[in-house]
Amino acid sequence: MRGADAFSVASPNARPATPPLLAVEGLTTRLVGTGASVLDDVSFEVEEGETVCVVGESGSGKSMLALAIMGLLPPAIRIAQGAIRLRGQDLARLSPAEWRARRGRDLAMIFQEPMTALNPVMRVGTQVAEVLRKRRAMSDQAARCETLRLFERVGIAHAAARFDAYPHELSGGLRQRVMIAIALATEARLLLADEPTTALDVTIQAQILDLLNDLRRDRALGLVLITHDLGVVAEMADRVLVLYAGRVAELAPVASLFDRPMHPYTRALLASIPAIEGPRKRLAAIDGAVPAVGAMPEGCRFRPRCQLAAARCTSVPPLAQLEPRHHAACWVTAPQDTSP
Repeated sequence: MRGADAFSVASPNARPATPPLLAVEGLTTRLVGTGASVLDDVSFEVEEGETVCVVGESGSGKSMLALAIMGLLPPAIRIAQGAIRLRGQDLARLSPAEWRARRGRDLAMIFQEPMTALNPVMRVGTQVAEVLRKRRAMSDQAARCETLRLFERVGIAHAAARFDAYPHELSGGLRQRVMIAIALATEARLLLADEPTTALDVTIQAQILDLLNDLRRDRALGLVLITHDLGVVAEMADRVLVLYAGRVAELAPVASLFDRPMHPYTRALLASIPAIEGPRKRLAAIDGAVPAVGAMPEGCRFRPRCQLAAARCTSVPPLAQLEPRHHAACWVTAPQDTSP
């Protein structure tokens, strides 16, 4: 398995005595029937109190990765190989009932669009209280009191009045805060946030990101933050996982990634950001589009769009360590002794 060979965290012999909060090792998911890969040999870790940002264009597999970790893959997609270890226990080997018992207790997710994630015919306070009753065995009164405390914790003013509101009666920012309150109600140690600031204005975006950062620090949460916004990455991330067409293109500490991007895809993403200082110039664009599932090119999946593509790029590049804690899957930027 490519990730196990080239990426040290995927090797059982290299695992530290204390396992990380989350270790995804060589995760591959496939479409039932065709066998086409959706995620291919994805490996990374998340420690307590660490934020790992997952970036890439639409169709790169970011949301599918989060759903796989949560055990919420659609029926047409299955885990073909690899492990999803939470404190050393492989969730991918659990039965659906066992996975359901861990979900909402040890790991939680904030979905991309709260208006569709929240039940439109239930009051928002009831939706939070339901989690508290089922996951923490609270009485109705205790669950209501804890819900009001969580509302205040996530910055929902007039918590008692908001308890009985329906989702459509709240703004987008307040609905997102309700989603965060639901995630916190579980007391999970791992939180996945799938573009939690989508469709919010910049002021509310900043408030939501500050809230997530405060919660990560105060509760030592491991946070996996999926985003398209590289400005958010620069502000929030400890490390960055760059996905392209279901494969890891690059994995690095945030400062290293912005200062010395190794993969041509990462460089192209960074080149598309407008500069705050200096003269204005035309933004770089990445020609083409992310290939569809089942129509992946041979070898490096970025090859048809890459200006540095060479003959050896028709072979799959390993995820190689090029600097301390900085990995990239590219034949052009990898050391020469990794050539096929």
